[in-house]
Amino acid sequence: MSDPIAKLKEKYPGAVTYRFGDNALLCDELLDLVREGRKRATCAAMWLFEVEPTAMPRVGRCDIATDWDGNPALVTKTTALHRIRFCDVTEEMALAEGEDDSLEGWRRGHEAYFRRIGEFDPEMMVLFEYFDVVEVVE
Repeated sequence: MSDPIAKLKEKYPGAVTYRFGDNALLCDELLDLVREGRKRATCAAMWLFEVEPTAMPRVGRCDIATDWDGNPALVTKTTALHRIRFCDVTEEMALAEGEDDSLEGWRRGHEAYFRRIGEFDPEMMVLFEYFDVVEVVE
């Protein structure tokens, strides 16, 4: 049997694999939001890219979003990147993530997420990424 990630990397040269969230349930919920068209953005703490610089998205590059078990789920193409302090994320940006109905809800959820994965400061830099779905992997 062939490796589906390898096939996608042939189709999308330079693609990096990534997954949403920090647990299986959250990952599934976020993938569903992307499939529904509600989630068209995501953000990550800049310190994560110090640990894994190759994971840094690039405008125009297609990347492979996997489910929690590492199976390909979606191919996304980065359309815009913004380095911004967490406290400066706008409501428009927060709503583009599709997870909450308000900036305040987004802040609460993302503060909890960043604390779970290791570090939170309202002044911390995040990389806010807008993306389009290029392919849904069945």
